[in-house]
Amino acid sequence: MLLLYIYIGQIYRLIIIRKLGMSEENLADVRNEKAKKIQHPKGKLTAYERIHLLLDEGSFSEIDENVVSEENPEGEAVVTGSGTIHGRPVFVFSEDFSVMGGSLGEIVAKKILRIMDLALEAKAPVVGIKDSGGARIQEGISSLYGYAQIFKKNVEASGKIPQISVIVGPSAGGAVYSPALTDFIFQVKDIGQLYVTGPNVVKTVTGEEVTYEELGGVEAHGTQSGVSHQVCETEEQAFEEVRYLLSFFPQSSDQKPPNFITEDDPSRNVDSLESLIPEHRNQPYDMNEVINNIVDDGEQYPIHANYALNIITSFVRINGNTIGVVANQPMELAGVLDINSSIKASRFVRFCDAFNIPLLTLVDVPGFLPGVEQEHGGIIRSGAKLLYAYSEATVPRVCVVIRKAYGGAYIVMDSMGLGADKLFAWPSAEIAVMGAEGAVDVINRKDLKDSDNPEELKQKFVDEYNEKFSNPDIAAKLGLVDKIIKPSETRKVVTEAFKELVNKTNVGDKHGNIPL
Repeated sequence: MLLLYIYIGQIYRLIIIRKLGMSEENLADVRNEKAKKIQHPKGKLTAYERIHLLLDEGSFSEIDENVVSEENPEGEAVVTGSGTIHGRPVFVFSEDFSVMGGSLGEIVAKKILRIMDLALEAKAPVVGIKDSGGARIQEGISSLYGYAQIFKKNVEASGKIPQISVIVGPSAGGAVYSPALTDFIFQVKDIGQLYVTGPNVVKTVTGEEVTYEELGGVEAHGTQSGVSHQVCETEEQAFEEVRYLLSFFPQSSDQKPPNFITEDDPSRNVDSLESLIPEHRNQPYDMNEVINNIVDDGEQYPIHANYALNIITSFVRINGNTIGVVANQPMELAGVLDINSSIKASRFVRFCDAFNIPLLTLVDVPGFLPGVEQEHGGIIRSGAKLLYAYSEATVPRVCVVIRKAYGGAYIVMDSMGLGADKLFAWPSAEIAVMGAEGAVDVINRKDLKDSDNPEELKQKFVDEYNEKFSNPDIAAKLGLVDKIIKPSETRKVVTEAFKELVNKTNVGDKHGNIPL
């Protein structure tokens, strides 16, 4: 029945082409012009304009343009094809809101599935540009079956080829789950929204009044829920950033990431890092200063830059090679691990491992965030996700302890016990079961209770504890730190460590990238 439906649509398409004396290319131009009249007044681009912004100029080749329905003979609600980004093959589908609200029916699903199959066969990334009102109600359950097939294909492709979603319009109902199964979601401010149920349904069921933007916009998903990895001001910015992000990745799990020639000296000393750590151990500093000073050209591309700010996840290059960085951020919540930061880091680590991207972990963590809300919210399960991700990872792993590394949080942040290949420590490193004050309250409880001057005695014990543990010497003597390094030597030491580990990674399918 579906084939007959497509066949009738193709006949109507040929009639239109002959009647107007056009070629296939002309018909695409006419379709694009019609779409402009609908999209541009809304401040949105057309499906074709988006594809041309994403791909290298002149590289787009449309696929299945003749796969149309009887009701949409000029073209269905998605444009599919292939092209290149920085000269490397990429497959793309772009939903067309100007055709039946970009709704997904059997034929739209068929076209998307075909392009994903082609991407898997070619072992190349796939980018989905999302602008859809959801399932095509007129087609009933068939449209839901189409969504289910796409979800299954997303899972099949997970961990094999990079999958990226760009939200440039509504993504409602079932339409939200395909992006959620992809590796990275880019969301454009004001025009891109994701929600399972719209504001009208929310009001009917819960009585809450909320706008589309409040419910599923960039503030909701870029900052609060963490569904979106990147928030962009414009569509142009989004497609430029997708192009940049893909430059860090291999084409598939069967390859290593591309190497770039850098003029930044890999042995460069960074003297400014010698004075970065504040004298007071509870005083914050910006971990980005460490990252920017040890990576090539001070350049990093943060992922989830607006979410779970107490941990940094970034793609960088060191000596021209892609590296994934996970780092505690003392500027936010003192760099503690909580539910959101644990999950954020876990999925990043698993993506890097799936696509053969080495990991650099920078540690300054005082522990897990205490509290009833965290415990009842599942901090144990969330912390275990990060433990699992690091323990599972087979890519080269280098860890540098910058300052605090306490208790279970020290273990979780790619400690040697979890399998870090190289672990270095700055002289400021404090590797211990817990901080001095908490330790003294446990170890010296009886002495403090019996003392006439407990505050003075406690400070004495704290000073003794800090003198013993507020340095990496004990860990180094136990073989749990490979070397204590000067902060200024960090770039050189890390570069050499990754050089030594260059042959560690065995490429090939390892695991999917489940949306933790």
